[in-house]
Amino acid sequence: MTEVLAIEDKTEYSFSKFIGSLALVIIVYAIAFGAAFGIGFGLTKLGWHTLWITLVADVGATIVVFIFSVIFNNVSFYDPYWSVQPIFIAVYWMLINPATGPQLMRQIIVVSCVSFWGVRLTLNWIRGWKGLHHEDWRYVKYRKEQPKLFWFIAFTGLEMMPTLIVFLGCVAMYPAIAISTKAFNWADVIAIIITIGATWYEFIADEQMKIFCKVNPEKNKVMDVGLWAASRHPNYFAEISFWLGLFFFALAADYTWWWTIVGFVAMVILFLVVSIPLIEKKQLAKRPEYAEYVKRVSKIVPWFPRN
Repeated sequence: MTEVLAIEDKTEYSFSKFIGSLALVIIVYAIAFGAAFGIGFGLTKLGWHTLWITLVADVGATIVVFIFSVIFNNVSFYDPYWSVQPIFIAVYWMLINPATGPQLMRQIIVVSCVSFWGVRLTLNWIRGWKGLHHEDWRYVKYRKEQPKLFWFIAFTGLEMMPTLIVFLGCVAMYPAIAISTKAFNWADVIAIIITIGATWYEFIADEQMKIFCKVNPEKNKVMDVGLWAASRHPNYFAEISFWLGLFFFALAADYTWWWTIVGFVAMVILFLVVSIPLIEKKQLAKRPEYAEYVKRVSKIVPWFPRN
């Protein structure tokens, strides 16, 4: 009976500690985005263009989050920034660009699609996060391999670089939210299908992985069923696809903003050059069967597995 009570007390303590950690993260983000809006207000008075204002405010918010990462010695403070940053940007652009008619409808659609994606991804992060004592394995890796350069790497590569890449992806929302006067068209339909479809696809992939890890007794067994039978990284495929969907919103609003595809291209480079190689290197070292999985299953685009 004593052991049972001890376990219950420990569980209750851990949960309360987690809630406290989550509350702290929320406070930090409130401070960060408060600073961002303060910067935005000041630069607006100077007559800066909205895109430049947003970029500088975005960088300012990232610096605030980084400062708290250093204070609490945990870079995972930054992890949810990826999914909440686009929501704040989209809402901010909508608030400063009041619209009616077709532009208002497009604004609502874009903000809704981005919010659906962002809320889902943030909730997924919360489910997998263990609290302030927990830090992503990639950050731990850099701590061990580059102890002297770690905080430089953390600021430039682990926090600021993702912020800038996500901002590039978000630029595709700007013509749809701020300057569009075109009626709803075929590009809007494609954008909605891709963004909503990608969000659901990523949700299914994440859920399948969670269920697999929970019920599978062999910790080193390779996940190769469901969506993971057609792609080694279906969640990343969906993530990249989402940003392609935002690009179609730019085309729907104004074809002259075709150059905003740079955001989508930056996402492709980030996942194919940085994220996927890092994960696959870890998987190959941890799971002997993963090499065979690599040979028969497509890296990212879902396709029929090879025999």
